[in-house]
Amino acid sequence: MTETAAITVPSDPRYLAVIRELTAAMAGAWGMSDAGKDDVKLAVDEACANVIKHAYRGDVSGRIVVKYFPGASFEVVIEDDGIKARPENIRGRDLDDVRPGGLGIHFIKRTFDVFKFDGRKKKGNRLRLVRHRRAEDADQGR
Repeated sequence: MTETAAITVPSDPRYLAVIRELTAAMAGAWGMSDAGKDDVKLAVDEACANVIKHAYRGDVSGRIVVKYFPGASFEVVIEDDGIKARPENIRGRDLDDVRPGGLGIHFIKRTFDVFKFDGRKKKGNRLRLVRHRRAEDADQGR
């Protein structure tokens, strides 16, 4: 599959459901397993929720752009114009610290093989997520 897609939504949590649906559809069209689709959908949702919480600090007047580039790998690029992230400070909390929340980064990094911020973006953030084809995806007939 080489078709790309993009969506731009307000930085309002109500639109996360739309991003989840498009993410699942693109992952399915790429041939990802059902479990893989669920993981990718949740990881992209977590990344976008982090944009709302950290880059926009809850301001719903911003925008989030999510672009999908399925090819040899499944690539997702998430862009915003919010507060610049400091990648060196981004880490999930200690896994021994058992309590709700704070595990999104761990999950995103487990789901995607590449988790990288593009420092060339002048304002805001551009996060590149790449998932290479996995054995369970090969079973989907692609």
